[in-house]
Amino acid sequence: MKIGVAIDLGTSGFRAQKIDLDSGEIKKTVITMRNPIPGANVMDHLDFAVTYGQDLAHDLMINAFKNIIDKLEVSSSLERLAICGNPIQLSLFQGIPIDDLAYAGQRKKEKDKIKEQERNAVIINATDIHGLEDFNKCRVFIPPAIKHEVGADALALILKSGMLEKDEIAIATDYGTNAEMALKVNNVIYTGSAAAGPALEGQEISNGTIARPFAISDVSFNQSGLQNFVLNEDMDTIPGDIVDPETGTVINEGQIDARGITGTGVIALIDESIKNGLIVLPQITTKDKLIHLQDGLTFTEKDLKEAGRAIGALRAGHIALCNAAGIGMDEIETVYMSGAAGTYMDAAKAHSIGMVPYSAQKVCQIGNTSLAMAREILLSEERLWELQSIAREIVGTHVMFATDSAFKDAYILELSYWGEGMPFKALKKYLKKKGLPTIDISSSKPVIEKWVEKDIPVLGEEGLHVLDKVGTYLQMEIEHCTSCHECMKVCPNEALSVEDKTVRIRTDLCDGAHCQKCMHACPQDLLDWNLLQVV
Repeated sequence: MKIGVAIDLGTSGFRAQKIDLDSGEIKKTVITMRNPIPGANVMDHLDFAVTYGQDLAHDLMINAFKNIIDKLEVSSSLERLAICGNPIQLSLFQGIPIDDLAYAGQRKKEKDKIKEQERNAVIINATDIHGLEDFNKCRVFIPPAIKHEVGADALALILKSGMLEKDEIAIATDYGTNAEMALKVNNVIYTGSAAAGPALEGQEISNGTIARPFAISDVSFNQSGLQNFVLNEDMDTIPGDIVDPETGTVINEGQIDARGITGTGVIALIDESIKNGLIVLPQITTKDKLIHLQDGLTFTEKDLKEAGRAIGALRAGHIALCNAAGIGMDEIETVYMSGAAGTYMDAAKAHSIGMVPYSAQKVCQIGNTSLAMAREILLSEERLWELQSIAREIVGTHVMFATDSAFKDAYILELSYWGEGMPFKALKKYLKKKGLPTIDISSSKPVIEKWVEKDIPVLGEEGLHVLDKVGTYLQMEIEHCTSCHECMKVCPNEALSVEDKTVRIRTDLCDGAHCQKCMHACPQDLLDWNLLQVV
């Protein structure tokens, strides 16, 4: 049997499948809980690679890939590998320079003579990638970017939605940490990528987790209390406990235990809690300022603020794209939701709190488009070159949210709405005052079409394996370390350990650039990340 591997290099984690190349049958699926590069979003990953070396970031990705291959039970005789993801993840995996992605300003690029890299469809030998020299029989299939900023994942999103073939104003969004989005107006595609943060993937939430077995993926209130819905080992949603959300007391025991809550569960909880008075933005109204879920899990006001930032970034992105296209938000007819969050999320609840444009007449939930594209090109070289032709034909405009004034203005207002209690009427008023597309709550509900029940519809006969530990580590030797362990004490994720003057960091748990509390906690200022090496 000839075996290939398709892999989605996601910002919040990797998803990989072992596939029979002759039959096309999926044999096994492996997912990781987080990305191996320190940080909670793609900007953190980019900062780490630029600051501490792209070679370091590349080695972490390759080590994670090898651990995934081991869990897939695929040997170095692997014949074919197909990868998909955003331009930063693909470039770091391949070892392509990322300077052209790191700096948005054309003047900066000209001054530093930064060359834009070609990111076309390509087939290369695995041995051409540093660290994969043992895979000497393997060819690597890499799909094209539309432009250097608009990657293969965005192309997958656009194509799998079918929006190119339809005469409609539509927006497609990958509801994840990096939140790629594409708006189609008059046969022109407007793209953007909002660093929404990891809350939509269940990360940076106190009891959060990515979609995995024994995670709460949805909730609803009934006459008895708060009904939890939990993913089982086959990633099917089944009823969990009904609890009193103010105390956590079990009212009716369900069929399954829970060990965390996904981003989709968070969205459902926010919507249901607002409707039932447990949340009055920006506060939780219970006595202990907590919303209680089953099995001792809780949702805090800090979690609410984290989720609000993600929701606000998404809506600001939608507003910015409409602004670039010269249309109102009320002109969007169809919405396509992709990614794990976009699949498991209750679309009606997402619409209710504004993550889906209020004007939408139809919402389609379409699954993991990036992994689906990787599978397609794994099985068909012809499809790879077809994608290259399509990418060249797409007439598109990329909106760089980092420098776009419309996005900045809208996002500041969203932060005020979610984090400071700005009334919705005031949010609408200030959007209008700034000349931006405005939003208004719709009185009608959209038609919802769920094209797939799971973001990965087929797991394979060997089932799903969740890789809790990616198995990537960085360490440094500190000669004058006094073993005071102050760095360990402040690490929010217990990613760091110190033993015999050796500091070791588990990279998939490390929050990276926006944290670095360990560096600031060292009383002798001895912790220097420039000394970190992959182990």
